[in-house]
Amino acid sequence: MALPTADLLIGKIVTIFENEASSVAGVRDEIDDIKQELVSMKAFLHDADRKKAQAEGEATWVASVRDLAYDVEDIIDEFMYHMYEQGSREGRFARWFNQTIRIPKNVWFRRKISSKLKNISRMIKAIPERNQRFGVGGLQGTCSSTCDDACRWVQNRAESSLFIMEDELVGIESKKQELMDWLMNEDQEQMVVSVVGMGGSGKTTLVAKAFNSETVKRHFNCCAWITVSKTYVIEDLFRSLIKEFHQGRMEEVPADINSMTYRELLQVIINYLETKRYIVVLDDVWDTKLWEEIKISLQNRRLGSRIILTTRKEDVAYYSYGVQSHIHRIKPLKLNEAWELFSSKAFSPFQNKCCPSQLESLAWDLVEKCEGLPLALVALGGLMSSKNSSEWIKVYNSLNWHLTNHPLLEPVKGILLLSFDDLPYRLKHCFLYCSLFPEDYLIRRKRLIRLWIAEGFVEHVKGITLEEVAEGYLMELIFRSMLHVVWRNETGRPKACKMHDLMRELALSISEKEKFCVVYDGREVMEEVRARRLSTQTTEGKIKFCTGMSQLRSFLVFVTDTSSLSFSNTLPSGFKLLRVLDLEYVPIDILPKEVVYLFNLRYLNLRATPIKKLPESIGKLHNLQTLDIRNTKIEALPGGISKLKNLRHLIMYRYTREHKGFGYVNGTRAPANICMLKKLQVLSCVELEGNIVRLRDLCASIQKMKLLHYLFLMASDEEEALQVNALQSPPPYLRMVILVGRQKKVPRWFFSLRSVTNMYLHWSRLEEDLLPYIEELPNLGRLTLINAYVGKELCFRSGFEKLTHLQLFIFPLLNKITIEKGVMPNLQSLSLDDCTELNTLPEGLQYLTKLETLRLELVPEQLVDSIRKGGVDHGKVQHIPEIIIPDFYTKEVEGSKLFEVIHILGIKECQI
Repeated sequence: MALPTADLLIGKIVTIFENEASSVAGVRDEIDDIKQELVSMKAFLHDADRKKAQAEGEATWVASVRDLAYDVEDIIDEFMYHMYEQGSREGRFARWFNQTIRIPKNVWFRRKISSKLKNISRMIKAIPERNQRFGVGGLQGTCSSTCDDACRWVQNRAESSLFIMEDELVGIESKKQELMDWLMNEDQEQMVVSVVGMGGSGKTTLVAKAFNSETVKRHFNCCAWITVSKTYVIEDLFRSLIKEFHQGRMEEVPADINSMTYRELLQVIINYLETKRYIVVLDDVWDTKLWEEIKISLQNRRLGSRIILTTRKEDVAYYSYGVQSHIHRIKPLKLNEAWELFSSKAFSPFQNKCCPSQLESLAWDLVEKCEGLPLALVALGGLMSSKNSSEWIKVYNSLNWHLTNHPLLEPVKGILLLSFDDLPYRLKHCFLYCSLFPEDYLIRRKRLIRLWIAEGFVEHVKGITLEEVAEGYLMELIFRSMLHVVWRNETGRPKACKMHDLMRELALSISEKEKFCVVYDGREVMEEVRARRLSTQTTEGKIKFCTGMSQLRSFLVFVTDTSSLSFSNTLPSGFKLLRVLDLEYVPIDILPKEVVYLFNLRYLNLRATPIKKLPESIGKLHNLQTLDIRNTKIEALPGGISKLKNLRHLIMYRYTREHKGFGYVNGTRAPANICMLKKLQVLSCVELEGNIVRLRDLCASIQKMKLLHYLFLMASDEEEALQVNALQSPPPYLRMVILVGRQKKVPRWFFSLRSVTNMYLHWSRLEEDLLPYIEELPNLGRLTLINAYVGKELCFRSGFEKLTHLQLFIFPLLNKITIEKGVMPNLQSLSLDDCTELNTLPEGLQYLTKLETLRLELVPEQLVDSIRKGGVDHGKVQHIPEIIIPDFYTKEVEGSKLFEVIHILGIKECQI
């Protein structure tokens, strides 16, 4: 594998050269020369990655290019930092001083940079000369033999699954039966069955067991098993199909098959299958292009034929194949199944093949590390079977090294590495970056996206935002089973994901070799940082600084026990080129004074730190894109915030324990000049005081924030009027609107929220009916109203086409809810809480055929009685799978499940 990290870096440097022409004018000749060399370096790295250079000499060559690219980045960033320092001085005297006294210093500095660039250029040009002198090849030809061997090894291993004995398998019987039921049902239409899961999850083994079943074989007239390589040739696949069909029926294969043309091969298959019910397995499919090429040969004769494909990519599994389809997602083995499989391999040399008591705890840790991945359990179990008791702990502590260096774990490395190698360049950087997070860490979608953007990993695509491009990257990694979704929102959009432990170990190994990033967990003494990114993960002691930190572009700190961690309120001077500083939960109460001099900083995360204020000089961070001060003690922003002209995300609210009360969240006071931030996409949460002029100015500013998609405004107290009617034309891309405070009337601009998906109105106490203003919003998926309306009736007359979640909390006078037929056709969840006058079930509830959950709390017992068996409305709730009521209602509602409700959430944590 080549070293992909330098490719994006070179692209970034070339962009700086093009965009900062005026700043770098003093070294223009040297830059033009090195720019051409960098473009050639970039092309070289693309070739190296495509051809999978594996020889030691070639790897050294690629590493040299990477290191030189890093050197160029250091020189350019140092130069830009110097120019920033000169340009940041203000005032007439300062300008005169710079033009006279400091001119010699600038000339000297430019000469210094020029000399460094010339030296780098000479070193770049010397690389091919040195390689030629020592006989190192130039990545000529196609894939190396080592790469070919690896591909053949993976293919052979897949096909060997056809011959694994049944008693060697664990947890497969029910999955096998589900596949067989699909394959042998009475439906005569052609069917495609996709089995999807990450590499090593047992897809091929499962399909092989179903395919080899005598019952299945008797059900079909002919069968074929084809292992699809990533670089398949369609004619070769056709030849394999023909051979498989004929040999399976003990028939003679056409003698001239190897000389047949594409058309002749296609004709043979179509004629052969014309009257036959067939089953075809396409194993390890990487692209939907395969189906488009092969489907013409596998025509639908309505004879009950079946096609099974295995894939590690969700977009392949969920592709529209034009025929009936089923998807089987491979789930990890349960813990007891994983233990059984691991034990069968690891303890075979031990007495009675049982785990020795002294190894049991460590063995369980190793099993959990595999996270139910069969390939890893088998390979790791086989490795441990050859180790004595004293070696087990060594393997566990150095699993990263063993994964990439021990031959017995080669199966795991090879299969996982295939997924990584198949990634486009930019996605490789994004994937490796995820390894900076601790093991089993829930990575928030928005946090990850903002970090990628700050690092410069996300390319500019005309017509869409960087955030949308980055989300596409994330979805691609999820589709490829490189990341696993742990938490989705109500629309199915991922909110948090995690890396499989072994994927993370592989990523860390690659990252350390490429000097992309390194993780410090306190188990070893760190004296020098040899990477561009550092993640410190420790639960005790001080965070120590060491040499090499001047090269860092990202510094992230993760703590699990803030009480035992101490962090200095100063940063080393070498941090001046940081792009990312993530100190979430770090126990610091003062922002280190050095932070405001980090001119390169794009991302500053202070979430959940005890910091009480930001300095006025925060405005020096002209490149800052994300400022996260949520759940800090900062009550007001300084005026200097208005100078952050590139700020895209401003996140600053604090939760309380008041739940549904007005003060469930506190905002942060913002200066009037916040209107200067034209690039804001997230504004959350501004606390407003009842100054009419200020409110109008803010509304006028919000109208100019054309990219804003998240708006959270809050009155200073529950009696303060939140007058936002001055906002006549809201930003077109608003997706979430949260308004907390009294509203005299419904804002008329609600009609215009064509993109909004989530709306929260809290303590609005409207006398005017809100529903007519929002019922036709085309994308509204979640509506939460908390003490938002003081009327007695609510009537949902039309619309709400995409609404899936409706929460009505604290309606003190509400005594009737009417839902007309056809309204809210996709509603899945309805919550009624603290509606003390609502004695009857909402009229028309029976029309909500997709309703899955009805949650009732603090409603009259008369309402609950009405839906019990024998109650007047019992028949109207029979279609609802779950009715959730507090435990003080003692009688069970027949036909639904009864749950104890601990609390009802309004706005969930982690929505930013």
